[in-house]
Amino acid sequence: MRTQIQKLGKTLMGPLSIIVASGLLLGIVSILQNPAIVGEGLANAYAIQTFIGGVQAIVSTMFGLLPILFAISVATGMAKEDKEIAGFSVVIGFILFHVVINYLLQLNNITAENTSIEYLTSQGLSDIRAVEIGSVYETMLGVFTYRMGVFGGIVVGLWTAFIHNRYHTKQLPIAFSFFSGNRFVPIVIILTIPFLSIISYFVWPFFNIAINGLGSLIGQSGAFGSFIYGFSERLLIPTGLHHVLNQLIRFTPLGGTAMVDGETISGALSIFNAEMASPNMNLDVLRQSTRFLTQGYHPFMLFGLPGACYAMYKTAYLEQRPKIKGMLFAAALTSFVTGITEPIEFAFIFISPILWVFHAIMSGLSFLLMTLMNVAVGNAGGGMIDLTIFGILQGTYTRWYLCVAVGLVYAVVYYFVFKYVIERFDVKTPGRTNVADETEEDAVVVSNDNLGASILSALGGKENVVEIDNCISRLRLVLKDTSIVNERLLASTGSMGLVKINQNNIQVVYGGKVEKAAQSLKQEIKAQK
Repeated sequence: MRTQIQKLGKTLMGPLSIIVASGLLLGIVSILQNPAIVGEGLANAYAIQTFIGGVQAIVSTMFGLLPILFAISVATGMAKEDKEIAGFSVVIGFILFHVVINYLLQLNNITAENTSIEYLTSQGLSDIRAVEIGSVYETMLGVFTYRMGVFGGIVVGLWTAFIHNRYHTKQLPIAFSFFSGNRFVPIVIILTIPFLSIISYFVWPFFNIAINGLGSLIGQSGAFGSFIYGFSERLLIPTGLHHVLNQLIRFTPLGGTAMVDGETISGALSIFNAEMASPNMNLDVLRQSTRFLTQGYHPFMLFGLPGACYAMYKTAYLEQRPKIKGMLFAAALTSFVTGITEPIEFAFIFISPILWVFHAIMSGLSFLLMTLMNVAVGNAGGGMIDLTIFGILQGTYTRWYLCVAVGLVYAVVYYFVFKYVIERFDVKTPGRTNVADETEEDAVVVSNDNLGASILSALGGKENVVEIDNCISRLRLVLKDTSIVNERLLASTGSMGLVKINQNNIQVVYGGKVEKAAQSLKQEIKAQK
């Protein structure tokens, strides 16, 4: 069960790259609209305004497609084979899912016309009550339906993956053989999706109330809610389940709900992007959304963890410092620029619970402080790129300088705490292993030409590998037996740590090199067939 949840968390990352890229475009557009930065002439130029209008049209469309993007990502990510068929089937399933809900709503005389805010207020309802009723529904791909957001996409994606994995090899009698195998999957989807829609039609209103209630609770908890999120998110890093938490906060009512230009928007990142695209930005709404976004990451990603790297370097044995200097510098630079922190975190979280909990507390404290200081720096990366585009270049209203001020303190605190704990408890961080315990194998750094072969050998050979996948920083592998994995040889390939989930599932941390590692491993397996 835990493995499946982790796999689901990985699939939820699929649409994030699109949304982050769209957010970066919005950030650039907002800079071009700021006369204080580019000047009145350039900001009001016809060519600039035309470009801005085009970008906003594209980006708003991408945000509107989020539910179906999640559906496709989940279905293809959870499918074991023939993923393209799962992707084809889920599009059919997603549309039919909402068409059936639309039909059921019509049977109960619930339409777009009689749930509009204008109609409801004309019937004597208060503005607040009209908004509450109207926000329950939306038009998705031209179909009036429940406002299920990404939850609808996740539900359809999971159902499609289940049907696909069960029936994509199904063989029918000869008379119907044309419909066997992969062709049978979309047929089963068409036959079963109406039942899923019917269940959702009756269950969703109660689930929606519960989700909105939990979201309101988090919202009303203010800065403390920010602390809990930051603390929990870092604490879940070793399990990979932080991806699930992040996406729920970013794209569902758990991250807040707000009215932006007359439209109900749910999820911290969705609200932030909607406000960035709005011609009438509401700073109060913007600040409420960013308390769960990158402003909480900047102090420890840009400053704290690089400080920890320096502490690990200073506490390494003198003879081993030259070997680990490049690795620690690369990990610190990656965290600073991109916000990818696992290469650093996996150097200590499994060998020092004290440092792990300290890091989680400092993460929660970072989110708490940014909320209390009314910082307004958004997006979902966390590195210097986000701080520059969504903080520095936006102007002083973001209070980006507070991220830097707190971050400088974090660098000092992380350095001295890590240095003290490592020396006091003899924590075996990089560069603190005994030379006598090392083998020649440890000293060898595998070249890119032999990377795939070395990883495969460390995993126990081609016969031991069942499934290969990867997320932004980890290889996610299904093996026949994880006990035969050679951790020393994996370390020589650039691995910065591994997580053995059970006897069949393992995750190997490569940081920014994970795509190269995954590609090399897959190519090596193909070459040996």
